[in-house]
Amino acid sequence: MNKIIEKLKETARKYPDRTAFADPSASVSFAKLQDMTDRIATLLLRGSVCTPFRTGTPAAFYMEKSTPAVCALFGVIRAGGFYSFVDVRQPAERAFSVISVLDPPIIITDEENREALDGILNYVNKSDPDSPSLKPSVIMISELMDKAKTLDPDEALLTDADKSSFDLMPLYVNFTSGSTGTPKGVAVGQNSVVDFINEFTKVFDITSEDVIANQAPFDFDVSVKDIYSGIFTGARVQLIPREYFSNPTRLMDYLTDNKITTIIWAVSAMCFVSIMNGLDYKTPENLNKIMFSGEVMPVKHLNKWRQYLPDATYVNLYGPTEITCNCTYFILDREYKKDEIIPAGIPFDNEKVFLLDDNDDPVEGTDEEGEICVGGSCLALGYYRDKEKTDLAFVQNPLNSSFYERIYRTGDIGRYDEEGNLIYVSRKDFQIKHMGQRIELGEIEVSAMSVDGVSRACCTYDQKKKRINLYYTGETEKEALVSALQEKLPQFMVPGRTLRLDEMPLNKNGKIDRNALSGM
Repeated sequence: MNKIIEKLKETARKYPDRTAFADPSASVSFAKLQDMTDRIATLLLRGSVCTPFRTGTPAAFYMEKSTPAVCALFGVIRAGGFYSFVDVRQPAERAFSVISVLDPPIIITDEENREALDGILNYVNKSDPDSPSLKPSVIMISELMDKAKTLDPDEALLTDADKSSFDLMPLYVNFTSGSTGTPKGVAVGQNSVVDFINEFTKVFDITSEDVIANQAPFDFDVSVKDIYSGIFTGARVQLIPREYFSNPTRLMDYLTDNKITTIIWAVSAMCFVSIMNGLDYKTPENLNKIMFSGEVMPVKHLNKWRQYLPDATYVNLYGPTEITCNCTYFILDREYKKDEIIPAGIPFDNEKVFLLDDNDDPVEGTDEEGEICVGGSCLALGYYRDKEKTDLAFVQNPLNSSFYERIYRTGDIGRYDEEGNLIYVSRKDFQIKHMGQRIELGEIEVSAMSVDGVSRACCTYDQKKKRINLYYTGETEKEALVSALQEKLPQFMVPGRTLRLDEMPLNKNGKIDRNALSGM
């Protein structure tokens, strides 16, 4: 049984005429969403727009989020497939890499992004000129919607799709940075989302009376909480266009006019509002649940929000993409000083969160730090088409020798405070948290060393200045290297400082001495 689709049907029966999703130019009721879901699924199952869908078929989206895109993604789910949104802002080389990993039979796009998509599909991988070309079917979202409106759902096909569905099927794949230069596709199963959203909406009392303002793009897992909280409770999800986050007055008007009650935003988005004095201009007075995640919330920005919305509930959420959104939460119950750290908090029910030291022994006191490890049904299925990386990150719990218990080693370092709350401290390895994104420094290094005239490259991260530093050797001028990286990497991964060296400092083992680089 497809539990996600069953939830949609249930909510559509309860609230058929209520708006399910809306953006500035379109909206869809729960009943209409279910109807379009069945129609689009019929097109996919019949093979009317691409090769016929089967259980576990991927569909890529190369477009910004929108109400029609929501209809299409649920059509994909209804047909037994899973969806993956490809960031339209990333360079062609990286988008080509993502789509190559997915190898989808169909890509759904729109007029605004069709030309760029054609360029990606015709991209020649310079590092592997013999790599196979991508030949998916490409369909415009408007054409898909128009085709769906002209047919009736095929109940026999839909019933067959239901019979072949099971709750460990992928629901979506989101891509994160990879140390080898190839982004990693985190595949999250339906059951993980069902378990998490049931608990998430219960803990924070999200109901059919709520209006959720969706900030995150659909290629970012923060959006999962918005989309499925709406489906599970009957809350309306109001999609905020990306460009509103460069126009504070437009954003605050939008929140106020739509009577938003709930936001589940990245910290960077909340900081944008406070930095740009958006709350000075207009305060969305219906807003009563304010949740944030992605990086450590600066207390001074949090206090700005609390100044204008003192009665709202504020929640810090923690968790990497690999554990289905979040594994811990902390409800703020007092004012925090500017130099205080807001805890990551306590685990959601049915999620096991614990610390292991360097010897894989448990850390329980307040004086010791350890790697944050997570277990439970929340865990992702693994990295799509990458068994090697999956086996490295998703491992047997070393504390359990009695039965198979898979855990995810986050690479984050944490400790406990006096109240037993988890405190995030830092990263363990060369993965960093920058601008709300988890970035493998190795991916930047690989991209840099692929540029002609670069012999070696090494990255460090300046935590205080929130800056990625790139050091390299070779004859290439710094300006040329930076320009090349801007074509290879998303803007948030482009180093803030690039320095050419005559030679790399080495430690006693002959490896690049990152500590020496950090002091330069």
